[in-house]
Amino acid sequence: MSNHGIAYQNKDILSKILAENFKDKSLKVYGLDIPEIKQILPTNLPAVQLNEMRLDNLFLLADGSIAVIDYESSAKWENYLKYINYIVRILERYKQEEKPKQIRMIVIYTADVEQTAEEVSFGCLTLKLEQAFLSRIESGDVWKRLKAKVDKGEMLSDEELMEFIILPLTYKGKEPKKQAVKDTVDLAKRIEDREKQTFVLAGILVFADKVIDQDTAEYIREVLRMTQVAELLLEEGIEKGIKKGRQEGIFLTGNVLQRLNADPGSTDQQIAQELGCTAEEVKEIRAILGK
Repeated sequence: MSNHGIAYQNKDILSKILAENFKDKSLKVYGLDIPEIKQILPTNLPAVQLNEMRLDNLFLLADGSIAVIDYESSAKWENYLKYINYIVRILERYKQEEKPKQIRMIVIYTADVEQTAEEVSFGCLTLKLEQAFLSRIESGDVWKRLKAKVDKGEMLSDEELMEFIILPLTYKGKEPKKQAVKDTVDLAKRIEDREKQTFVLAGILVFADKVIDQDTAEYIREVLRMTQVAELLLEEGIEKGIKKGRQEGIFLTGNVLQRLNADPGSTDQQIAQELGCTAEEVKEIRAILGK
C-alpha cells in the first residue's frame, strides 16, 4: 500500500461495509470465472519473519476455496515472490485448522498491463495465477451505460455495482485514472439507493488505494463522510458531541458537512436556522469534522 493510502483502521472499517455487500457477488464482470464470494476474510496475515503482511483482498468463495486478490499496475518479477509469501502465510494461519480446499492467486491488472505470464516455475515450485486484464474493458461504454442508469434513477444490478467500483482502474495512465476516480465518485454520489451508494464509494476507495494520490483519496473520504460511512468513522464523535438520537445525529452531521463544503463562511447560527437545529449542535459538529 502507498504511504498516503488508507489508514489500517479506516480500511478495516471499510472492509466491514464491503463484507456485507460483497457476499454472493460474482467477479465474472472482471473476466474471472470463479465461484461467487461467500465471505471477506481478514487481510492481515501472520508474521513468518518479523513483519506483518497485508494483502489487498482475501475472500472465501462459495466452493470453499480461498481467493487471494492483488491489484497491480505493472508486471514485475518480484511480484511472484510476494504472491508466494501470501500463500505461505495463509497456510500458516490455517495450520491449526483443516487445510484450505484450494488457494486461488488472482491478480487484477489495471489498464497499464495488457499481458503477462500466468504461470512461473522455480523447478520445485510452480506458481499459477488467475489473471484479469482491465485493459480489455471498454471504459467509455461502461461509463455511458452506468451514467444513463444513474441519470434515470434506475436500479443498478450487482454486476453494474462491481463495474462501478473497478471502473477507474480501466483507464491507462496516472492522470486519466485520477480523473476517472473523481468522475466516478461524483456519479456514485447520485445513486439513489444509499446502501448501494455506500458500497460503491467504499469499494472505489479500497480498490483504487494503490493508484490514487493523497488528494484524491481525501476527496473520496470527504464524500464518504456524507454517507452512511459517517456512522462508523464518526461514531465516537457523534455519541459525544450530538444530543439528538443516533440516526438523526448522523443525518444532521452529513447535512452540516454538505452546507460547510458549499459555503465555508457560513456561521453556526445561519446553518442552524437553515437545518432546524441549534447553533451549539452545529458548533459541536464543526469540532468533530475539524471544520
